[in-house]
Amino acid sequence: MALKATVCKAELNIADMDRGYYADHVLTLAQHPSENDERLMLRLLAFVLYAHEDLTFTKGLSEPDEPDLWQKDLTGTIDLWIDMGQPDDKRVMKACGRSRQVVVLSYGNSTPIWWEGITAKLERANNLIVQRLVVQGDTPLAAFVQKNMKLQCTVQDGQLWLSDGERSAQIDAVTLR
Repeated sequence: MALKATVCKAELNIADMDRGYYADHVLTLAQHPSENDERLMLRLLAFVLYAHEDLTFTKGLSEPDEPDLWQKDLTGTIDLWIDMGQPDDKRVMKACGRSRQVVVLSYGNSTPIWWEGITAKLERANNLIVQRLVVQGDTPLAAFVQKNMKLQCTVQDGQLWLSDGERSAQIDAVTLR
């Protein structure tokens, strides 16, 4: 019998001073059985960094031809494609051909090695942004995961502050490209 996804709900209060975006969002996230709590929170942070009323979570790990998040216009054209982790160059270039803007949000200690190996292969991708998410401090992102979350998120100067009233964390979005 196949394992089912775990469903989490998140109420986000977003104050993004870099983009002048201030809004509340109520989201439902499906956590794939193979996805750990940290990656779930990183997907949520991707939403915060690129929040828009049309940005949605996809089937993600369950559907290899979809990103983790995307934003489509009314005609179904993909305006924004967001991938998490360290995708290979073929996947990134294919995404660049399918979407107006592609964002790769990498995380973890192996990001510099991955980026060094893939940089030259992505030179012609003009619609690509690559950022590394670095969690500062001692609070692991997994500590925020609950069935129902109420989170305050502030973005300023490429830094994201996350709080649930009991704990807080700072995440730096370091632009690689």
